[in-house]
Amino acid sequence: MEYISLKENMVNIDFDKIASEIVKGKIVIFPTETLYGIGTNAYNEEACKKIFKIKERPNTKPLVILISDYEMLCNIVEEPNEIEKKLINKFWPGPLTIIFKGKENSMLPNIIIAKDNTIGIRMTDGKIIKQLLQKSNVPIVAPSANISGKTDATKIKQIVMELGEKVDYVLDSGNIEDNVPSTIVKVVENSIHILREGKITKEELMEIAPIK
Repeated sequence: MEYISLKENMVNIDFDKIASEIVKGKIVIFPTETLYGIGTNAYNEEACKKIFKIKERPNTKPLVILISDYEMLCNIVEEPNEIEKKLINKFWPGPLTIIFKGKENSMLPNIIIAKDNTIGIRMTDGKIIKQLLQKSNVPIVAPSANISGKTDATKIKQIVMELGEKVDYVLDSGNIEDNVPSTIVKVVENSIHILREGKITKEELMEIAPIK
């Protein structure tokens, strides 16, 4: 495991190299705008399987995917409906995960897609992961950096103790004080279903469409 402190001079950090390693399927722990994530190239099936194994996560629980732009979204999901587009325009980039219908014949492996062919996706506003997404030019799976069911991934020392020996890189930006996760929603029949309320509140979502 290569440990990299982001609290020092960021200019000296080789993000191109780390992004290249992600493309190859290396496993990286990184800060996002919500929690620490553990991620890799979403197109690399074997690497995605490693994420499930490291987190001790059931294969029945799909992995959230982070993207950098709308073009990356369109490569992996069907055309968003009108409500989904309004959610994107208002809350992205930011802490809102939207469940979309997966695109037929996309390059994503089945292991990270739900049985109903849906995918949870967030366009992130996290400074570090945004750089890695742009430089790698691949979507990155990014569940929270912890063992499934354990404490939220906010304390870097705890994360390194739990997962450090199982990953290739740890990018340390210090503890995350605001440990509120992203809100997760799914649009069904012209209404918004809140699967998990987080940083984006129910009241904010109600401005877009009815809540069910």
